[in-house]
Amino acid sequence: MTGPIADAVDALMWQAFGLMLVIVVPVIALTLFIAWRYRASGGSGTHQPDWDHSRAVEITVWGIPVLMIAILATWVWEKTHALDPYKVLPGAKPLQIEAIALDWKWLFIYPELNIGTVNELAFPVGQPVTFRITSEVAMNSFMIPALGGQIYAMAGMETKLNLQANETGTMQGRNMQFSGDGFAGQTFEALSMSQDDFEAWVSKVQDSDTPLDHATFAEVRKPSVDAPVRYFSTVPPDFFSKRVAHFMGMEHEMMHGTKAANE
Repeated sequence: MTGPIADAVDALMWQAFGLMLVIVVPVIALTLFIAWRYRASGGSGTHQPDWDHSRAVEITVWGIPVLMIAILATWVWEKTHALDPYKVLPGAKPLQIEAIALDWKWLFIYPELNIGTVNELAFPVGQPVTFRITSEVAMNSFMIPALGGQIYAMAGMETKLNLQANETGTMQGRNMQFSGDGFAGQTFEALSMSQDDFEAWVSKVQDSDTPLDHATFAEVRKPSVDAPVRYFSTVPPDFFSKRVAHFMGMEHEMMHGTKAANE
């Protein structure tokens, strides 16, 4: 894992694991001890047939788990708010990237750079990234496991995710929500680069001969399995917002048509 979100999640998992060992290890040890001490063939434990209650045992078997749950709940509550996916990460101005889930590929748009890609995502190391995420098809779930975080993508709706990479390298991103025949191949490369390498990558995308216009998008939108990486030199203004509004408009038209039909 690499990045502040991934590091925080990793730390929380190890904290929870360590805390649970406080219960698990003694329980396993005591189980073995009691089985040996009170064994039928010569155990040294005292047989007390009239014993039915011990306040010390009750406090131990109920009090310790309640305390552990309270500690875990506090940690999770704090991290849930601290790691809110909509919360912009501190530091430099975030790079804005818009992600649109398709069958079975991802379309990425860089609105500030006026470029787009299919199944390849790049960003400078150490710079926060703010994702706006939606879907053109069935529900998907966007995730780059090495950076942490997972958030759903739904048609006609926008969700957000803020991530950052602290090391350069190539990571895999994917759709985590089953979405049909091409689900297994719906992956993309996430490239964490130095600033110079990122600027060179942007220049390479801008040199592409293909703009992302409505005709190109209609082609890209068609279902395809294991789609290759594609670059788009320009993107129409507010393309992402218009795709979200497109589905909202369809819903409005359907509701309006139903109402008119009823009238």
